[in-house]
Amino acid sequence: MNRRLWISAVCLTGAIGVGAAVASAQGVVSQQALPGSNYCHTKFEAIRDRTLGSRHPMLNDSSSGDIVDYYGPCDHDPLGQDEIRAQERDSRRRSIREYGE
Repeated sequence: MNRRLWISAVCLTGAIGVGAAVASAQGVVSQQALPGSNYCHTKFEAIRDRTLGSRHPMLNDSSSGDIVDYYGPCDHDPLGQDEIRAQERDSRRRSIREYGE
């Protein structure tokens, strides 16, 4: 019985570690779920400005400090179409504010 418990614990720990690695790979810095819901407070790296309009947008590296503070569904994709549109809109607003264009 103890052997099964130990094997289960090892498998669970591995699954959690893989999940954390996947979240980290997607640029998620932190995620806190509201108990009993699919609503999260998520912080993730922003999309690089120069790749924003490209076919293959890429997230900034963690050293850039450019973090998006997001409140919404826990399954939000930092590189999904909704996020790309939101960051393109923010980029246009910044450009207008800074350069009047």
